[in-house]
Amino acid sequence: MAHETFDVGGMTCAACQAHVEKAVCKLEGVQEVAVNLLSGSMTVDFDEDALTDQDICDAVDRAGYSAAPVAQAGASASGGAAGPTIAARLESPTRKLEVAARSMRTRLITSFVFWTPLFYIGMGHMLGWPVPAIFSDPSYSMTLALTELMLVLPIIYVNRAYFINGFKSMAHGAPTMDALIAIGAAASVGWSVYAMFLMAASLAGGDTHGAHMIAMDNLYFESAGTILTLVTVGKYLETRSKSKTGGAIEKLIDLAPKTATRLAADGTEETLPVEAIQLGDTVVVRPGESIPVDGIVLEGTSAVDESALTGESIPVEKAPGATVNAATINRTGSFTFRATRVGQDTALAKIIKLVEDANATKAPIARLADKVAGVFVPAVLGIAALTFVAWLVAGGSVNEALTAAVAVVVISCPCALGLATPVAIMVGTGKGAEMGVLFKSAEALETLHDVDTVVLDKTGTVTKGAPTVTDVIPAMRADGTPVMSAKALMKLAAALEKRSEHPLAEAIMAHADEIGIVARTVEDFRAIPGRGVTAREGQSPIAAGNVALMAELGIKVPAAELERFAREGKTPLFFARNGELAGTIAVADEVKPTSAAAIRALSELGVKTIMLTGDNRLTAKAIAADVGLESENVVADVMPQDKERHVRELQEGGRRVAMVGDGINDSPALARADVGLAIGAGADIAKEGADVVLMRSDLLDVARAIELSRGVIRNIKEDLFWALFYNACGIPLAAGVFYPLLGWQLSPMFGAAAMSLSSICVVTNALRLRGFRPKVTDRIAAA
Repeated sequence: MAHETFDVGGMTCAACQAHVEKAVCKLEGVQEVAVNLLSGSMTVDFDEDALTDQDICDAVDRAGYSAAPVAQAGASASGGAAGPTIAARLESPTRKLEVAARSMRTRLITSFVFWTPLFYIGMGHMLGWPVPAIFSDPSYSMTLALTELMLVLPIIYVNRAYFINGFKSMAHGAPTMDALIAIGAAASVGWSVYAMFLMAASLAGGDTHGAHMIAMDNLYFESAGTILTLVTVGKYLETRSKSKTGGAIEKLIDLAPKTATRLAADGTEETLPVEAIQLGDTVVVRPGESIPVDGIVLEGTSAVDESALTGESIPVEKAPGATVNAATINRTGSFTFRATRVGQDTALAKIIKLVEDANATKAPIARLADKVAGVFVPAVLGIAALTFVAWLVAGGSVNEALTAAVAVVVISCPCALGLATPVAIMVGTGKGAEMGVLFKSAEALETLHDVDTVVLDKTGTVTKGAPTVTDVIPAMRADGTPVMSAKALMKLAAALEKRSEHPLAEAIMAHADEIGIVARTVEDFRAIPGRGVTAREGQSPIAAGNVALMAELGIKVPAAELERFAREGKTPLFFARNGELAGTIAVADEVKPTSAAAIRALSELGVKTIMLTGDNRLTAKAIAADVGLESENVVADVMPQDKERHVRELQEGGRRVAMVGDGINDSPALARADVGLAIGAGADIAKEGADVVLMRSDLLDVARAIELSRGVIRNIKEDLFWALFYNACGIPLAAGVFYPLLGWQLSPMFGAAAMSLSSICVVTNALRLRGFRPKVTDRIAAA
């Protein structure tokens, strides 16, 4: 099964989007199609044995549009050059929209230059403006008509795309918004030209007054010019607004450096384009420079600003062995690093790809708008025809009937419906990327807003995932004096654990390094699986291990201490010298600093939190107490394969479940959940089985993601409501439903302005998401 992305040209409204989607869906072998009006793109899942890219492009061409596969540039991490830089590789939707906006601006300026005098001489007499006699005197009515015709022709020419696309869509049996504009403007111009022939006949018969009356009642050139000009105003403002929706991704793309400094084998430095950096190259980075590719620090230390990728504002200390990522900024010292990921394999490229993919997918809420848009334009044309007939049957004049029909055509706007979802999704996913929350699909972004239960893995999610020393307690003699000092106990522990490979030994050695202890060398070292280690220091036998080892050595450990550590969820290691207990060092997987605040935030958002862990119940209860979880919301002694079953049971009980995990053993549960959130930073952002990736490994980001999801869906619902409400009110008003009661009949010119305004309002409302703040989470985090 292939998954391909295509650029699609010629789409102007939601009806276009629906027709392209329908045309491709008809092809045998197509599994799924998602067309994005905002970015002018389409993603297709299809059977490569049944279809080719060209078959799909041909289907789009037959529908009246154009399509081309998006070329995939760059090289993989298997070797070779990195390919084009990220900035060069991407022709982002935002930049395409900026180009479209510049073109639309030229059309707009030209339209206004000719529309201003056209409107003045066409409407000046009705508004009481001083109009030159050559345009107001009945004797010059034909001069007025010819002048209006000459002024409207340039407007028609620069806006000819509406007519070309509109009539082409009708020829394909799939009328679009451009068809509505083209029909409205063409009807106005056509009727006006017909009126000019009537005027010519009147003048030929010497009836100057009759020709003047025809001109006053039947010339609609200014209406056609106004329709085209106001629609272009709306399109220009809409395109300008849409170009701001991808700001977050643009910032990421712009952060990608264009050059890098490579250190040659002989120690010389050379500045090269980033695409020339290959795997294994040594790269030099100085203060203030952006890191060009992903890698591992070889020499030097520094503080690196990773906010572009993770949203974390505090610079991260980097030393030899630490990983660094492209587009992060070196703030202090210089260092060298070995390139480990280049081109499309860098963390930055993967983040951009994830956000692009999310924008290309379709949220379930968009299906309603798609269904409406698919039949909207034909329905509007039918309503316009009925309106024209109804006015004539009711005794209205042809002028009144035409005015009402044209007003119905131009006020109808499927664009607002089509833009409501993709604009909000693009802004929302971009905002998420700024916050370090990466949504893999629009569906995940929508589903998360409805989650009422969050299931948390413990290790690496609620806790740090690595054991650390929490207590260093020297043993006490009978007279109440310690056997040795805490520092001496740590020296003994470091000497014993230096050669051990046990994870708890790593925690003790890390703590020894922190307090400046250098491990002494011991003799006769022996590891006893499942119990501990023994050795000899000089003439003194020494040992470290659990209760079982101490019992073997005939050493008694304090029962109260054992009970306390079990209650607190800590693992004690006992140390002995010369057959006597020397002390106890407790090790535990510490709770992350933000875990308790995250669980409070989720509770305030109305979300139930459940913790799953393979640890024993005592340890699990200790962790739960630290983070403020009720004991009934803790499930302990869970085997990895059973996590998925617990999630499924919650779903079967009617809960909407989000699963948060960080390990491979969490993958089945992440895939089973309604939304899977992977805790994980760095280059490994494309976590398998997860729908959302939390770059900062911060549990608070789960609450932030839920708040963002709710904000985006609320915004989409607002846009869809007002788009439907606008059309529900505007079309009857234009048709003249209120004319018998209130005398209201909408001018086509006001209809065109209202149509443009509706799309602008939808895009502007979505842009409010750029200022989104997770108020609940930020308030609790700051407390």
